[in-house]
Amino acid sequence: MKTKAILGLAEVNTILDAAQREAEANQWTITVAVADDSGELLGLRRLDGASPMTAMISARKARTAALSHKETQFFENMINEGRTAFLSAPLEGLLEGGVPVVIDGQVIGAVGVSGVKANQDAQVAKSGIAAVL
Repeated sequence: MKTKAILGLAEVNTILDAAQREAEANQWTITVAVADDSGELLGLRRLDGASPMTAMISARKARTAALSHKETQFFENMINEGRTAFLSAPLEGLLEGGVPVVIDGQVIGAVGVSGVKANQDAQVAKSGIAAVL
């Protein structure tokens, strides 16, 4: 029988704290969401000044990264390169800023960030993940 790590409350809080530190160090107002491997939300933190819409977008980015086992940048690039039919796929959050959490080769969840430029969203997400690896 296979076993795998999971994101518990301690890990979720560690990710949220590290992502917040990265955003605040750069004076970015973002929302960060953490999802489990099925894409369900485990935690969300909206920093003061972040648009309410960022809460929805960050959660959808996290969900897409968890379910697809890919960074959401993959989908944004695919669409930008002309594969616009993919916009009809039953996924939301197809913009850069969703990153899977991978432990021992298995996706155990994902982090989604929204509020700044796409590459900055991804930077914050990866900073959060690095805190638990």
